[in-house]
Amino acid sequence: MVSSRFLCLLFPILLLIATHQAFAEEDWLAYQSHLCSNNKGNYTTNSTYHRNLNTLLSSLPSNNTGNGYGFYNSSYGQSSDNNQVYAIALCYMVNIDDPGCSNCLNVSRYALIELCPNQKEAMFFTDGCMLRYSNSLIYGTMETAPSLCMSNPQDVPSSTVIEFFEKLRELLGSLRSETAAAGSLRKFAYENASGENIQTIYGLTQCTPDLSEQDCNDCLIGAIGGLYMCSNGKIGGRVIRPSCYFLYEVYAYINISAVKPLPSLPSPPLSSPPISPPPPSTTGNSQGF
Repeated sequence: MVSSRFLCLLFPILLLIATHQAFAEEDWLAYQSHLCSNNKGNYTTNSTYHRNLNTLLSSLPSNNTGNGYGFYNSSYGQSSDNNQVYAIALCYMVNIDDPGCSNCLNVSRYALIELCPNQKEAMFFTDGCMLRYSNSLIYGTMETAPSLCMSNPQDVPSSTVIEFFEKLRELLGSLRSETAAAGSLRKFAYENASGENIQTIYGLTQCTPDLSEQDCNDCLIGAIGGLYMCSNGKIGGRVIRPSCYFLYEVYAYINISAVKPLPSLPSPPLSSPPISPPPPSTTGNSQGF
């Protein structure tokens, strides 16, 4: 028999699908994971923390809490009474367009309320976005669990396995370094690699932009290492962690030209030519003849 909790979760999702036709075309909801943490305690229904949480989650898809590049960071409540709630969210680059991003966060918000009804700390992530909240500051904190791994069912042809995965290793290493070194607005890289006997491989890596370069690098190292445990030998795969995400496929899955460019850095000031010192002045008594 279908549980009442599942039905409660399913209804808002179906409502969103009916409301947003574009959302029906997305398939990221098929891959999802969540974690209800018991380490930070529970809250009671209609408590101050509960009200603060609902207020905060309802505000996350708005532009007021976002950085303009799919990352959201906000808090609500007073820290003095231990009822302040902190939340961060990230829309992955494969789902960065609106309404795709907003729909993903809305579904995540409903899911967390139903799946983790009393925990003060929880997270929910899919193949499209990640949402995480806590009663303690989580901005800038790397989180590697839970981890979700998926793979393309098709195998790499046996005759090209070595070449394929050598190219993939090189590609993911380059993407990891580029992503970790990126700025605080967006940590993301997308490239492709090809070989003499293999299909072109398209790779994407992304971290939440609040991470340090080292934490982003470490998160992606772990994620990439985990791939070979669940999708070794496949032509495509992805690993999703709360703080980082990567995927590879043999087809172009995003239109890179449509990705919102980062703001241009201000041009350095023009250097002025050196000022010549004034000619030395002569002093002395002048005499007339």
